[in-house]
Amino acid sequence: MLPALPSTLRRAVYPALTRAATTTTTRYRGLPDLLEKKPDDVVITFAKRTAVGKAKKGQLKDTPVDELLHALFKATLEKTGLDPNKIDDICVGKSPVVFFIINAYKRKPIASGIPYTVPISTVNRLCSSGLMAIRNIAHSIKSGEASLGLAVGAESMSLNPRPTPEVVEAVAQHPHANDCLQPMGWTSEMVAQTYKVPRTVQDDFAYISHTRAAKALADGVFADEIIPVELKGTILSVDDTIRPGVTREGLAALKPAFPQWGEGSTTAGNASGVGDGAGLCIMTTRARAEEEGMEVLGKYVTTAVVGVEPRYMGISPIYAIPKVLEQSGLTKEDVDLYEINEAFASQFAYCVEQLGISMDKINPNGGAIAISHPLAMTGIRQVVTGLAELKRKNGQILCTSMCVGSGMGAAGIFVNEARH
Repeated sequence: MLPALPSTLRRAVYPALTRAATTTTTRYRGLPDLLEKKPDDVVITFAKRTAVGKAKKGQLKDTPVDELLHALFKATLEKTGLDPNKIDDICVGKSPVVFFIINAYKRKPIASGIPYTVPISTVNRLCSSGLMAIRNIAHSIKSGEASLGLAVGAESMSLNPRPTPEVVEAVAQHPHANDCLQPMGWTSEMVAQTYKVPRTVQDDFAYISHTRAAKALADGVFADEIIPVELKGTILSVDDTIRPGVTREGLAALKPAFPQWGEGSTTAGNASGVGDGAGLCIMTTRARAEEEGMEVLGKYVTTAVVGVEPRYMGISPIYAIPKVLEQSGLTKEDVDLYEINEAFASQFAYCVEQLGISMDKINPNGGAIAISHPLAMTGIRQVVTGLAELKRKNGQILCTSMCVGSGMGAAGIFVNEARH
C-alpha cells in the first residue's frame, strides 16, 4: 500500500527557486526514433557494481578507494576478457575530488593489468559524479575522440568524509553561496518545512524503500548487478547496508537527526545511508561492439543538468527529469523505469508528488534510504540497477535522476537492449 500524499504538498513549485532552464532542442523524434539502432550509437556492454558497505562500520570501512578500484578493474577484466590495450580512456567519478588522488587512480588500473598508455581522469559533480563519468565517456566516443572507455563511480565515505571548506568572507556573506556550504541534512529540513512534507509521509516512503530492498536482497535480485571482488583475501558480493525487518513503528520511534534545524523530521531511518562502494560501465560504439562480439546491454541517450536554489537542493529532479525527457523526445509515460536517488525522504516524497509518477515505476528494489548513498557511486549504481531490472522485466526505457549538493540536479536516459 503506497502512502497517500497530503494535500498540503503543493502542486506548484515556486518559479523563484530555480534558474530558468536553458531552452533545449529535442534531439530525438519520440520513442521510435530513440529505439532505432545506429552504428554510431554509444552503447554499454558491461555494467556492474561492487557490493555496498556501511560507512565506518561495514565491510569496506578500511578499504581505500584506490584499493577498491584495483579489485573492481581486476574482476572486470577477468569477467569480460576485455583486452586492456583496447581501452582508450577511463573517467572516474569521485566526490570530493582530492586532486593528488589522480596519481593513485592511475596506479590502480596499471596494477590491475591496464597498460600505462591508457589515460585516466576524475570528474566531480558530487552526488551525480558517476553519471557525469558516463556522460564524459559518452561524449568522447560520440565526438570520435575515443572508441572504447570505462566510466567509473567510486566512493569511500568511511575514509574520505565530506570536507569543511574554507571560504573568504565575501562568499560566506552571500546568502546563496553560504547555503552551498551547509550540511545536506539542513537542506532536507528546509524542503520538509517549506513544502510541508510531514514526518509521517517521510516515514511511509522510507518504509517502502526498506521493505523493497529487503525483499530484493532475500530474493537474490542484486546478484544480477553485483560483481564479486576480492579484498584482503575475502570475496565480497552482498550489500551489508540493507536492514531487513524495518517497521513503520520502528521508523516512527526514531529521534530526529537534526533537531537544531526547526521541526527536525529527518531521521536515520528516512534519510539515505552513508556508504562505500564502486561501479563501472564499459562503453563503446554499436559498430565496434558488433564487430568484436560484445553483448550490448543498453544505449546511452542523453543527460541533463540543472540548478536550483541551494537550500532546496533536493527538489532538483523536478526540473532535471522534464529537461532530459524533452531532450529525448519522450513523455514521462514512455519511461518504463525510474531510478531516482533517495537522498532524503523529504525531498524524494515531494519530487514523486510533483512529477506525478507512480511509485510502481520508481525504485522497485528500494533506493538509497535502504541501500545507502556512496556519493560518486550512486550515478553508476542507478544505471547498473536500472538496466538489470529492465532486463528482468523486458522493459525499454530507463530514466535516472538525482539531486546534487550545492543546488544542482541531474538526469539521464538509457535504452535497455538486453531484452528477450
